[in-house]
Amino acid sequence: MSAVLQEYFDKDLFSLERFFEVTADLMCIAGYDGYFRRINPAVSKLLGYSEEELFARPISDFIYCEDKMLTAVNRQLLVNDVPLINYENRYVKKNGEIVWLSWTSMPVKEEKVVYAIAKDVTHKKKQDHDRNLLIKELTVINRELKQLTYGASHDMRSPVNNLLMIFGMLNVNKIEDKNTVEFINVLRQATEDLKDTLNNYLDDMASARTSHNNPMQVSFAESLETVKRSLSALIINSGTQINANFKCAPGVAFNKVYMDSIFLNMISNSIKYARPGHPPVINISSVCQDGVCQLTFSDNGIGFDMDKVHDKLFGLQQTFHDHDDSKGIGLYLVHSYVTNLGGQISAHSEVNKGTTFTITFKKD
Repeated sequence: MSAVLQEYFDKDLFSLERFFEVTADLMCIAGYDGYFRRINPAVSKLLGYSEEELFARPISDFIYCEDKMLTAVNRQLLVNDVPLINYENRYVKKNGEIVWLSWTSMPVKEEKVVYAIAKDVTHKKKQDHDRNLLIKELTVINRELKQLTYGASHDMRSPVNNLLMIFGMLNVNKIEDKNTVEFINVLRQATEDLKDTLNNYLDDMASARTSHNNPMQVSFAESLETVKRSLSALIINSGTQINANFKCAPGVAFNKVYMDSIFLNMISNSIKYARPGHPPVINISSVCQDGVCQLTFSDNGIGFDMDKVHDKLFGLQQTFHDHDDSKGIGLYLVHSYVTNLGGQISAHSEVNKGTTFTITFKKD
């Protein structure tokens, strides 16, 4: 071999050796007898054992007890010249901690050794575990909310029907005061709207429709009028001014019951969290561009500090103001309705300057 070729060969060997020494991944060569033949420093660093300790004992001694049997089965595959790709098992560190490793192992039958590289995936496993716990918790919450909605909708129908019967028995022709007649008509209309809402919830559940099935074209103006009738007394007593502009986007494909609930929660929240001495002013508008529709609710209320609440804003039972009627459910429901149908909701707020919620619906 020429001196030049020998120099390149020596440099390549040095580079490979250097890579083996400094890489953060665990690299090892193991014999078919189940012992380490060679390891890089990352193995000792992660497991906490010296090289001498790792070479002196079978590899299976370092494997978590519950994973020993399955690992032995897969080790036999390696002996039979079958590579292992992304195989995960647990090892026990010297201090007793458990780590998850993801292995790619390639057998070389002629040499009776296995060349293997592993990554520490403990953090990913913890994230997966935490996410699964959260999904389980949210599933329970969702089931409980559905049951609560079903029970409340069902149980409230009887008193609502009784109210409608009473209104039907009233003879308003005998009432001379026009204000009283108008008041009765408002109560009757609000009760009928409540009955329709309850029936819609029950029909939705009884037919086992999910939020992803067959959304219909929903009119923003109709949802607003429905809610204004339901909240008419609250709107009048609070002096609330509602400005709406739906010319650019009259409606969107969505669930009608959900849309009514969104308007109800957004408007009632703006009234509930009005600044003392300042009648609520609520601006509602819609736009649609390139098939993407947005609905915006803005108010002049007390607002909140986004830096403090942005991670909790749409969480269940999260409240940010000292208000007797705050339950922390409204924004959670709105967020669920929007995201379940593929949309997004964002918020911008400043203390004593109001809040703006922007709902971006799924692209048509």
